[in-house]
Amino acid sequence: MNAVLLEGVTKTYGSHHAVNDLSLTVPAGSVYGFIGPNGSGKTTTLRMILHIIHPDSGVIEVLGTRGTRAASDRVGYLPEERGLYRKLTVRRQLAYYGTLKGMNLRDATKAATNWLDRLGLSGWADKKIEALSKGMGQKVQFISSVIARPELVILDEPFSGLDPVNLEVVREAIVELNQAGSTVIFSTHDMAMAERMCDFIFMIFRGRKVLNGTLSSIQAEYGSDLYRLRLSDMQVLHSMTDLEIINESNGLMDVRFSGESQELLERISGLTQVKHFEEKRPSLHEIFLNIAGPEAREVSQNA
Repeated sequence: MNAVLLEGVTKTYGSHHAVNDLSLTVPAGSVYGFIGPNGSGKTTTLRMILHIIHPDSGVIEVLGTRGTRAASDRVGYLPEERGLYRKLTVRRQLAYYGTLKGMNLRDATKAATNWLDRLGLSGWADKKIEALSKGMGQKVQFISSVIARPELVILDEPFSGLDPVNLEVVREAIVELNQAGSTVIFSTHDMAMAERMCDFIFMIFRGRKVLNGTLSSIQAEYGSDLYRLRLSDMQVLHSMTDLEIINESNGLMDVRFSGESQELLERISGLTQVKHFEEKRPSLHEIFLNIAGPEAREVSQNA
């Protein structure tokens, strides 16, 4: 079963194509990462899956139905723009969100207490939201989106603004939700986190799908011509006009060469001693930069 299916989905705002002819399948039980520069269409796509906004054309199916509403009891959503009732206590607010998802008040209150303990917030359960730090507030917002253990969890930038300790706490909570059966879709600018967590990675750029698959399949597609070298004389590479130098650091050089690996090795070994030679798989960060160029570099610097 697929948790989400999109076929030929398009959304425009005036002359701007926010999402253009997008088709995508999210298998049930998977962790699916959405990546792309700011303004590329990630949030628009997530909101269409939730039926917060509607496509101009195309088909969207969520959990086996085309009529899923944003408030469906089977779907949990963490928006990029966080919002909590600042005058309510933490426990009361979370219990309220649980009842919105069909839980009775007793079960919702118990679940809220368990989640607060799980995320290190038990001492703040009876404090008002306005008393929380930004990081604490983000963890409470996360709990509000998953308190009812939804079948599908959609998280828009769930790690934004979290320090490394709290980031790891939230990551572990997401993994546990997935292991318990929830399908997880999340958008992120953290390429290392996407590599670490996702079964599948989808990249949208200027409204169009440009990557979709497992990390290994994506790396194989974009890394078949990349090599990492250490030579006695690194300067010989600068004289090879059919070779592109990508990066040089710590005595190693990453290069792109479109020919066969054996040909490259033989040519270099005829010029200098080869101390290290390996076919290199690019990181998701490098692939992201390669596709999106200056737009991706801006995101990378600001994320």
